[in-house]
Amino acid sequence: MGFRCGIVGLPNVGKSTIFNALTAAGIEAANYPFCTIEPNVGIVAMPDFRLDTLAMLAQTKVKISTQMEFVDIAGLVKGASQGEGLGNQFLGHIRQVDAIIHVVRCFEDENVVHVDGSIDADRDREIINMELILADLDTVDKRLKKTLSQAKSGDKVYKAQGLFLEKLQAALDSGLPARTVAADDDLERDLLRDLCLLTTKPVLYVANVAEEDALQGNALVRGLEEAARQEGASVVIISGNIEQELSHLSPEEQQEFLADMGMSEPGLNRLIKAGYELLGLITFYTVGVKETRAWTISKGTKAPGAAGKIHSDFERGFIRAETIAYEDFVACGSEAVAKDKGLMRSEGKEYVVADGDCLNFRFNV
Repeated sequence: MGFRCGIVGLPNVGKSTIFNALTAAGIEAANYPFCTIEPNVGIVAMPDFRLDTLAMLAQTKVKISTQMEFVDIAGLVKGASQGEGLGNQFLGHIRQVDAIIHVVRCFEDENVVHVDGSIDADRDREIINMELILADLDTVDKRLKKTLSQAKSGDKVYKAQGLFLEKLQAALDSGLPARTVAADDDLERDLLRDLCLLTTKPVLYVANVAEEDALQGNALVRGLEEAARQEGASVVIISGNIEQELSHLSPEEQQEFLADMGMSEPGLNRLIKAGYELLGLITFYTVGVKETRAWTISKGTKAPGAAGKIHSDFERGFIRAETIAYEDFVACGSEAVAKDKGLMRSEGKEYVVADGDCLNFRFNV
C-alpha cells in the first residue's frame, strides 16, 4: 500500500486511545509512560461517500474502499534524540512512515498524569518538534563531516553535497525543520531522500480535547492552531474519548450518538481525510456490477501510472483511458447513459488523472 501515517506525541496525550478508535484494534491504552513500546499498525478504510454512491448506482456485488496505514509510535520525551525513554528506538520507527500525525493534549484531567506535570500544548508541541530536529541535526552533522572529508579530493559532487548539507545544518541549528530547505536539483533531492530526515515529513496536528470541547475546541486548541499556521500545518480537533465510545457502537447507534452531540460525522473521519490530503493523495474509481473499487494515487499521476495501480500489465500495455468524471457519472446514473451523452472521454498517456475520475483502461500486452 505504501501510505503510512505515524501517530506521535508525548506519553499520555491519547495516541493509543485514538489509534484504538481508528482501528478498533483494542491495543493497551494505559495511564503510564511507554505503554506502547513496539509500534502497533492498523489498516483503516477511507470514508468515501462517492464510492458508496457509485456502488449503489452500479448495483455492484463487491465494494472495496481505499485504505491507509496508521502506526502508533510510543510516546517520546524530552531528550529522546539523546536516547532518553528508549528514544532512539522510537525515532527509528518514525523514519519508516510517510507523514506524522502529532497528537497534542488539549484537555485537563487530574486522573491522567502528564509526563511534565502540567498541561501546556505549545510546550508539548515544541518538545516533540525539537527532538525530531535534534535527531536530524545529529544525522546531518555526521554526514557533513564525512562529505567534507571526501570533498578534499576535489570531487565536485561531494563539494555540492557539502554545500547543501551546510544549508540543512544551518536551518536545523536555528530550530527550523528540514522541510523548510528547498532541494533545487536532482543531486540535492537524492541526498535529502538518502538522509531519511524526520523533519522532511509533512505534519498534521491532532488536538485531543475533552468531550465538551469536541465541537468548538478551547484556548489550548486555538494556540495550537496559531502555531500550526506559522508552520504551514493543519489541526484536526478530536475527542479521543468520544471516538473510542463511537467505535463500540453500531452504525445506527453512532448516528444517534453523533446527533445528540451535534456532530455530523466522527472526528476520526476528518482525521483520515486530513491524513490523505497531507500525503497529497487522490482517489479514482473503477465501477462495475462485479466490483466497484476506489484506488489511491498521488496527485499529478498520469493515466498509465494509475493503470499500473491495478496491474503492471495495464501500465506496460496502456493504450488509452476511458474517463467519466464522478459528477457526470452520478448525474447520468450509469456509464451507458454518460457514454450516450458524450460525457465519456478517451484520454492518452499524458492525461493527468483527476480526483473522482471513473476510469476504464484499454491495454494490450
